[in-house]
Amino acid sequence: MHDFDEETDALAEKIFTYARDRTRLDPIPLNHPKTEDELREQCGPTITTDGIGGVAALEMFTDILEPASLSVDYTKYLSFVPAAPTESAVLFDLVVGAASIYGGSWLEGAGAIYAENEALDWLRQLAGMPEGAGGVFVPGGTVGNLSALVAARHAAVLRLGDDRPARFAMIASKETHSSVQAAALVMDCDVILCETDENRRMTGSEVASLLDEHGDSIFAVVTTSGTTNLGIIDDLRSIGEVCRERGVWMHVDGAYGGAGLASARTRSLFDGLELADSFIVDPHKWLFAPFDCCALLYRDPSKAVDAHAQHAGYLAFLDSHGDKNPSDYAIHLTRRVRGLPFWFSLATHGTAAYEAAIDVTLDLTDAAAEMIRQADHVELAHEPNLSVVAFHRVGWDAAQYQAWSEKAMASGLAFVTPSRLDGTPIYRFCFVNPRTTTDEIAEILEALK
Repeated sequence: MHDFDEETDALAEKIFTYARDRTRLDPIPLNHPKTEDELREQCGPTITTDGIGGVAALEMFTDILEPASLSVDYTKYLSFVPAAPTESAVLFDLVVGAASIYGGSWLEGAGAIYAENEALDWLRQLAGMPEGAGGVFVPGGTVGNLSALVAARHAAVLRLGDDRPARFAMIASKETHSSVQAAALVMDCDVILCETDENRRMTGSEVASLLDEHGDSIFAVVTTSGTTNLGIIDDLRSIGEVCRERGVWMHVDGAYGGAGLASARTRSLFDGLELADSFIVDPHKWLFAPFDCCALLYRDPSKAVDAHAQHAGYLAFLDSHGDKNPSDYAIHLTRRVRGLPFWFSLATHGTAAYEAAIDVTLDLTDAAAEMIRQADHVELAHEPNLSVVAFHRVGWDAAQYQAWSEKAMASGLAFVTPSRLDGTPIYRFCFVNPRTTTDEIAEILEALK
């Protein structure tokens, strides 16, 4: 099965054709999920003793499996945080797989890692982090947050020595992403929730009060630069100054919102981010890369190495080279060079094109908010932040929200699902796809009448 033959050649042509045609598909369909029983009935056995053949397997995917999976780059996929990868990034993802590069060590993947580091350094400069800051691409924000927090706790252990507390804790707000609570569970530590101000932002004064109360048990303060639900950015400046003064690690979760650094229109909202000890942003969200790709940056990468570097007899040869290995910066050893499609798209189109594309989504945000202000049947639930517009359907209860969303998905009208704000149902548009149009927004709002 490793031999190249005419059948493999024919299959390659079909796969290349699918990839090219899918990236240029217009309009992109939403598709519809199916039950496991429906898929089993349609597909039949897929793993057999003799195999079903590449062409048959590809046809099964294109005809049955792919249409049963929602298209995240559908222009009216406005729930959660969708994705809109560039054609160049998607096509280069094929190259990454074909190149068969191991991305855990510099020795084995030097060229690819160099390119990834170029993309990381562009993000470092946008964030205002100092020369020498760096990191690695990991699968997503959950792994990025966990890896950063493990490094933060390890740094606290080294700093406190025998005076370290019996149990550590981190500070976060109720607006913080659920992955932080998940990280605390994995790390067996506590999360102390910080009160937010009238704009739902965590502030330095509230953080300082909690540090006074809990002392050295706090190993990190987790801030957010663009919450998933509302796009809110914490008061990074005041929190960063408090963390610097107290010697506490400041982590910034910018998985969704950090991409706003690429636009001059929103860059000032991130004031104080440069004080962070660690920062994540997911290019597969608002920076037009395919899944899965999270950039994790450290102010001092050596602290990540202290926490994450693995040592074993079979790794001694790598250790002897003294290189900066990506495997040393997060909770992983084996890794795909997942940052390469992002790098390739950046190198292909240039950073100005990225700013222009993000500005299109900000224009969509402004337009959607104004349409909602002008309508009688919907009302803003919160003033828009970054590219998130949260709103109420006036007079509806939670069951009506759910029913409309199910109907809209089934009909292919849109993928707009309910969320919650202070216990009440809301809808939210999250704009990351510059191909979405104002006409499509108007269509959705009209259907909500």
